[in-house]
Amino acid sequence: MLRVLSMVSGGGTNLQAIIDSVKNGMITNTELVGVISNNKNAYALTRAKENGIDAKCISPKDYESREVFNQELLKAVDAYEPDLIVLAGYLVVIPPEMIKKYKNRIINIHPSLIPSFCGTGYYGLKVHEAALERGVKVVGATVHFVDEGTDTGPIILQKAVEVHNGDTPEVLQRRVMEQAEWKILPRAIDLIANGKVEVEGHRTIVTE
Repeated sequence: MLRVLSMVSGGGTNLQAIIDSVKNGMITNTELVGVISNNKNAYALTRAKENGIDAKCISPKDYESREVFNQELLKAVDAYEPDLIVLAGYLVVIPPEMIKKYKNRIINIHPSLIPSFCGTGYYGLKVHEAALERGVKVVGATVHFVDEGTDTGPIILQKAVEVHNGDTPEVLQRRVMEQAEWKILPRAIDLIANGKVEVEGHRTIVTE
């Protein structure tokens, strides 16, 4: 049974997709053991508690330095003994020591087809604003392993979504969530839980 810890900063729509997929059997061989947020007001914490999942807030604001926060965050993560850490809209930089310790065991969902519209500064609505400004016809989402860079780890799954005339960033964001993010994130977890993802160099080999 794959022990999954999710880390979230906001509303937790991707977290809800994971919870629902575990319940309906789309994700198999998996237990969601905890949720950590940096934001005590994140609705994701409520979602977790309503579904009987242990949840806690660990905020950089509560510690005298980023170094101390990083240490406490890693302690909290370790306490869950996770096999996989899922960043589902987590807007805090992951400590390098955590990336090293959990190499190829941290995944992230990003709302674009990496390597487009990714890296430092590209998050949330900013991604969709940039895509519309550039006039692309296709956007999407990517699930990837987390490495020391920003959105640079090995790609696991991607799904394309069409841009429509008249799209606003908010409308496009919602379509990408519904048509891509909420589908490929649960799928990636299920593949990992069943030993169907291997990392070779900077690529993954996925056995569907």
